[in-house]
Amino acid sequence: MQKAASDPARCLQPKSLGRRMLDHWQIYLLVAPAVIYIFLFNYLPMVGLQIAFRDYRASKGIWGSQWVGLKYFIKFFNYPNCWKIIRNTLVLSLYSLATFPLSIIAALLINELRSVGYKKVVQMVTYAPHFISTVVICSMITLFMNQSSGLINNVIAALGGKRVDFLGTAAYFPHIYVWSGVWQNLGWGTIIYLATLSAVSPELHEAAYLDGANRMQIILHVNIPCILPTVVIMLIMNCGTILSVGFEKVYLLQNALNLDTSQTISTYNYELGLLGGQYSYTTAIGLFNTVVNVVMLTIVNTISRRVSEISLW
Repeated sequence: MQKAASDPARCLQPKSLGRRMLDHWQIYLLVAPAVIYIFLFNYLPMVGLQIAFRDYRASKGIWGSQWVGLKYFIKFFNYPNCWKIIRNTLVLSLYSLATFPLSIIAALLINELRSVGYKKVVQMVTYAPHFISTVVICSMITLFMNQSSGLINNVIAALGGKRVDFLGTAAYFPHIYVWSGVWQNLGWGTIIYLATLSAVSPELHEAAYLDGANRMQIILHVNIPCILPTVVIMLIMNCGTILSVGFEKVYLLQNALNLDTSQTISTYNYELGLLGGQYSYTTAIGLFNTVVNVVMLTIVNTISRRVSEISLW
């Protein structure tokens, strides 16, 4: 009788991980290729991070190169243009982050369109620039902003103004970089918010209409609260890339005249790493960049969890 009584309690005990994997081996087999891929190309290469702490020589390999500790981190912080490079990276990142609400506003406006056909046209027009190559985008910017024959300068000259060398003026570079990115990615950034808005219960809208709410009040008190968790998660993820300004676009728009505001960590790493062969130095800079991003992600996630109870973990 005692054995029989103990059997139900034993059945309620949680199964071990090994047992659960055996019971559901088909699911684990299905995800195995993705797990193996991530391990091989994302986690295994982390072994190479020790290059940042070694005087790496290809002939000696990673393990045979001399250990130098924080030598290359100190070298970076002692570099005369170090803080200018960090400043430029932060300016472009924070400026881009400041345009984050535009995708939310665009999604709310598109969601309010009643004509299905017109809504599809607006979505297609705003999505299309995202699929244009960055090289093509930069070529378009260069052509449109050319001082002697560019479309923008032609319009300025036709209105009686003076032609401006936009790409040759350092002060204009952050604006050109950020707002061309807004044009290219605004529509694409609305997709996740439109998907969230489509899941909002129609009953909430009907109840708001019955209570006398107008469209603006419905947006403020129904739609925005419903997408707020998604907005917070996206904001946290964007803050986690605060020093990760994309390399390609910056490098293609960069020239000797705007270098004062266009030289970022990614372009500096490219020049020294791939062109200069200073692998230990650039690995140290990249590791510093990653650590700052992780710290920022953790801080913003912690603040969000305490303030709004919404977080990644």
